[in-house]
Amino acid sequence: QDLDAKLQRITCQHTETMPPNANISRRSNGLASKATVSTQDLDNDPALQSVRTMKSLKGTEIAIDGVIYDIADFVHPGGEVVKFFGGNDVTVQYRMIHPYHTGKHLEKMKEVGKVVDYEAEYKFDTEFERDIKREVFKIVRRGREFGTPGYFFRAFCYIGFFFFMQYKFATSTTFFNYNNWYESGVFMAIVFGVAQAFIGLNVQHDANHGAASKRPWVNDLLGFGTDLIGSNKWNWMAQHWTHHAFTNHNEKDPDSFSSEPIFAFNDYPPGHPKRKWYHKFQGAYFIFMLGFYWLSTVFNPQVIDLRHRGAQYVGIQMENDYIVKRRKVAISLRIMYMFLNMYSPLANNGFSMATAGIILLMGVSESLTLSLLFSLSHNFENSDRDPSAEFRKTGEPICWFKSQVETSSTYGGAISGYLTGGLNFQVEHHLFPRMSSAWYPYIAPTVREVCKKHGVNYAYYPWIWQNLISTFSYMHKAGTGANWELRPLSGRA
Repeated sequence: QDLDAKLQRITCQHTETMPPNANISRRSNGLASKATVSTQDLDNDPALQSVRTMKSLKGTEIAIDGVIYDIADFVHPGGEVVKFFGGNDVTVQYRMIHPYHTGKHLEKMKEVGKVVDYEAEYKFDTEFERDIKREVFKIVRRGREFGTPGYFFRAFCYIGFFFFMQYKFATSTTFFNYNNWYESGVFMAIVFGVAQAFIGLNVQHDANHGAASKRPWVNDLLGFGTDLIGSNKWNWMAQHWTHHAFTNHNEKDPDSFSSEPIFAFNDYPPGHPKRKWYHKFQGAYFIFMLGFYWLSTVFNPQVIDLRHRGAQYVGIQMENDYIVKRRKVAISLRIMYMFLNMYSPLANNGFSMATAGIILLMGVSESLTLSLLFSLSHNFENSDRDPSAEFRKTGEPICWFKSQVETSSTYGGAISGYLTGGLNFQVEHHLFPRMSSAWYPYIAPTVREVCKKHGVNYAYYPWIWQNLISTFSYMHKAGTGANWELRPLSGRA
């Protein structure tokens, strides 16, 4: 009876979650009707034997909409990166990077079973999603969504700037020579930190989203920019792609709780165990703690096993062959980074606290440039800090596209985009994460119009300082619990 109920549940879920243009009859193929299932059927029918749980997925398998696919021999147009997610349910990740999804896309993979514990928290193919895609794709035609000549010009300028400063910082013997200020360690540390941040913002980000080029090897190569600035591309992808799939989800978004318990991005209710007494002061100190982002990244032991603890905490499995084979590469790149940016400056300028201080200053410069901009994106007044609340109350899946808009903010325009790699267009980026940031200034006005038409809250700040003030205000209120306090009626209509 339990098996019958699970099979019936699977059949219902496929009917509800597959888009109208999918071949639903194929999705149901191999599932016996409730009246004919028996223990003997389970023993003899391979299709029924493949009914499993999410935790039983192999490293060469993924689950999409409750269906298990074997990707061991699958040649993906976007490259081998698809195998990075082996062993996981990737329904949301798949939908967010395949805006032109049809049932025929999934038919290219080998279907090997069904999962019994799949539950759709988000829904796709809503009226809002269809409308915003229709209008945006009038501006950015299919196949043109990748990096433009302007994007690559800027990217190579930032890459050239980075390697110049990398050479100067690693070979300089004038850290404490202040006769020429531009040769001093303080100046070089600050500028080199910013140069590294530019790589993180403008080069590796697009590449690791598969958005820089339609050629997988270009994205893969530029994606190693993450390792050149002290992080790791595979750990970054594990956290960042999960963040994109479940933005501001207080149980599934690694970014939402990565700073805990030092400070909290989540606005927990009073009395919540994750709320600490010192969070009352986080509005004043969180920016200083962001300065240690570089330090916590460079010395993070997760580079050894490539199992990002934040992603792992929310259920992402990181033990497939694709990841295991890349551990030595990740470790080698981290050793190289430490040699160039720690050992070499110390060897050239003396093993002293003063030299170590300059190295740390470089890290702080990179940290604040990167993390302060990232913190603006989803932590501001009136952002949706609990997009899955309605699902928990009613059991009805929520529109993924709507949740991406209402959990993100956009500030500035094209110039800000050229400096931040389009991260100022955070709404547009979360709606179309596999579209190059070069296109966001062009689609932003249309996105705002469609959001207004559908009553979707779009947060826009003309200037970055306005977004910054809103973020400081939010962090203070989240720390004190002010948003949960009962307020007297104002008397206004």
